[in-house]
Amino acid sequence: MNTRTLRTGLFALTTTFALLAAVVPLASHAYDENSSAAVNVDTKGIGLKGYDPVAYFTLGAPTAGQSEFSAQHGGVTYLFASAAHRDAFKAAPAKYEPQYGGFCAMGVALDKKLDGDPTAWTIFDGKLYLNVNKDVQKKYLEDVAGNNRKADANWPQIRHKTPKSLG
Repeated sequence: MNTRTLRTGLFALTTTFALLAAVVPLASHAYDENSSAAVNVDTKGIGLKGYDPVAYFTLGAPTAGQSEFSAQHGGVTYLFASAAHRDAFKAAPAKYEPQYGGFCAMGVALDKKLDGDPTAWTIFDGKLYLNVNKDVQKKYLEDVAGNNRKADANWPQIRHKTPKSLG
């Protein structure tokens, strides 16, 4: 086999794997439409898709957590960017954990449990809210207080239902 054929073959193989990685979601970050859990976790029980909940408040940005800095709360494992963030969370978890179990706040306002995207977030009245994507977030931000009132009223009735059952 000549060098050119080998390079072409390797390029095609590498491109195929890159496309598959981009298209096929990671199983550990899967959103389970058949789960009746009140908290949105991946298949490993990790909340916020591995993002550090404290970083939204201290750094003002979504920041990936690291497995060596983890803490459990309410059956959910959260990952943190540092030991200091982990310790702050352990001291006051209700201050940092996402509202509506990390499901999309706008979705909850509309009687739905949609996956929360940790990069589509806002802090309002000292609480962290996620949305399913940035387009939905734009709509949510038009009336955060009103949407949260609707979501607060809906959440007790839908929190233990499956996303799939809510249509």
